[in-house]
Amino acid sequence: MTKLNLQQQAAVKVVESPLLVLAGAGSGKTRVITEKISYLVKQGLPARHIAAVTFTNKAAREMKSRVAKLLDKQQARGLRVCTFHALGLEIVRKEHKILGYKAGLTLYDEEDKLKLLKNLIAHSNGDCDGDKVEQYASQIGQWKNAFVTVKQAELISIADQPAISQLYADYTRSLKAYNAVDFDDLILLPVLLFQQHPGVLEKWQNTIRYLLVDEYQDTNITQYELVKLLAGNLGRFTVVGDDDQSIYAWRGAQPENLSQLQKDYPRLQVIKLEQNYRSTGRILKVANQLIANNPHAYEKKLWSELGYGDPLRVLSHKDEISEAQQMVAELIHHKFKTGGSYQDYAILYRGNHQSRLFERGLKENNIPYFISGSTSFFAYSEIKDILAYLRLLVNRDDDAAFLRIINTPRRELGPTTLEKLGAYANHRQISLFAASAELGLSQTVSSKSIARLEKFHDWIIATAERVERDDTFAVIEKMINEIGYGQWLRENSKTSESAERKMNNVAELINWLKRIADKEGQEQKPLAEIIANIMLMDILERNQEEESGDQVSLMTLHSAKGLEFQHVFLVGMEENILPHQNTIESDDVNGTNGIEEERRLAYVGITRAQRTLTFSYCTHRKKYGDVTECQPSRFLGELPEDDLEWVNKKQLPAEVIKERGKANLQNLKTMLS
Repeated sequence: MTKLNLQQQAAVKVVESPLLVLAGAGSGKTRVITEKISYLVKQGLPARHIAAVTFTNKAAREMKSRVAKLLDKQQARGLRVCTFHALGLEIVRKEHKILGYKAGLTLYDEEDKLKLLKNLIAHSNGDCDGDKVEQYASQIGQWKNAFVTVKQAELISIADQPAISQLYADYTRSLKAYNAVDFDDLILLPVLLFQQHPGVLEKWQNTIRYLLVDEYQDTNITQYELVKLLAGNLGRFTVVGDDDQSIYAWRGAQPENLSQLQKDYPRLQVIKLEQNYRSTGRILKVANQLIANNPHAYEKKLWSELGYGDPLRVLSHKDEISEAQQMVAELIHHKFKTGGSYQDYAILYRGNHQSRLFERGLKENNIPYFISGSTSFFAYSEIKDILAYLRLLVNRDDDAAFLRIINTPRRELGPTTLEKLGAYANHRQISLFAASAELGLSQTVSSKSIARLEKFHDWIIATAERVERDDTFAVIEKMINEIGYGQWLRENSKTSESAERKMNNVAELINWLKRIADKEGQEQKPLAEIIANIMLMDILERNQEEESGDQVSLMTLHSAKGLEFQHVFLVGMEENILPHQNTIESDDVNGTNGIEEERRLAYVGITRAQRTLTFSYCTHRKKYGDVTECQPSRFLGELPEDDLEWVNKKQLPAEVIKERGKANLQNLKTMLS
């Protein structure tokens, strides 16, 4: 506690009233949460009655590791530090009977969701256009995040509303039939459960007696309802957030939840964390002036004791090619001059499409780089295949898993057979797996195909029984051999090396599942629980960056949130890029909320920088084959002029040109050596 500043200490000690901690960028919010957990335990509240929730597995891991330094294993026993959705999954799994589910429920990812919706549309003889399906899936997700039930959706007036609300109803019914839930259900179902069953709510309120919420500005309406229900009327909670860093409205985040707290909890205390431990004073001054253009329920101003720092540089370029070349040259020069590491640098942009030219420039100069959003381990087809087998072993009603593996490896069951099986299952309102063993199927499917389906059906049943009865992972390894998966990979991979790499991935998956099952000091977890948690990890971590090592980081502004770098290049600072064209166009009709979010996005980019920040924009840019003129972003015009250095407005001194030439020459020598 002695290492905390006065505001941080105050935030830790407020326990008897609900608390909102307005934590500016780089102000030590994670430290406050972890110190508060330690404080609560040492004040006599057992750790098993405390829950701290956040939005990513990475943030939860960071929190856990910090708590481990403050509490010993005995003190921390039973503590929940997890994502919102992991807490939701725990509630749904423990209360599955009351919710009307069987044990071993499946968590559908986005791909499973789209396939199911496509099938439902096809069965109702509707249009199966891919973009339309994605639009419907997005609308259903938005409804769930806004706590709109199927019945309420029927009353909402939007384009295609009758079709989407009916699809929402069919989709919800199908998920229940397949003993499955989707990602958004992990919040929606606990809220519905608690509202409809006061006794269950009371049980969970007695279990979680103090709730801490990280990144509160990113909560949607349904998550806010969950927080309110768990915290109860007394409001035994601490929420930590920053309305200036709310940049996820497109996925349902409601920064208004911060001001709503005051209305719902009149006893709410508000503590501001304004001391920044990351950036120089000049960077913070620029960030403060930019974000002051947005309306605020609570005013705050970041400050720092790290010195005032260098002016923020603004560079203009004739086009996007020269922008990328110049930024790479600037980076080379700065690294040569300061002797830093590549990992100290980040190039941030509004959209992924902007990365290509910067990649090319870094490659040509032999500079190692890392792009955030690289392929997730879970996205590999071989991992999806084996997980689908395991999903079907623990939940025979999982149609998505059934369809993925029924011909992987091939079992001579063609699309016609599967189409007839699907029609029969749909008519009988049962799962594909259940339908594959019914006598009535023989009226439409050939005897050879019936025999193959029954063989697969019986084999899955027998394997599932062995998984429960015998050594789980020995049975799984035997299953992979039985289906000839290794041979199938060799036959379907471009090279033997590729097939071997894929089998190594499968082995890595099995070993990882073993480690999860045999977690030290715990009874071995059942396979169904492991698979449900793995699917959640997949959804949460897909497209999240791994450790980048000594490489320049390239990433979108959305991906950069929560990170920090010594030196930041914020590129594409133009109207129609930042702020984005779609936002400008929609704001002409709907007001200024979109521009406010884009301004918050620019603010997030600025506050990633610790020591230096360079803005970059183009005067012309190629779009759809035509060269168009570009205007500097309005946000540059909102920054304090005295703290900016507009590099292109004046000729660089001869000694600076000479120094940069020397840096480029040194880089060339390094490449050749």
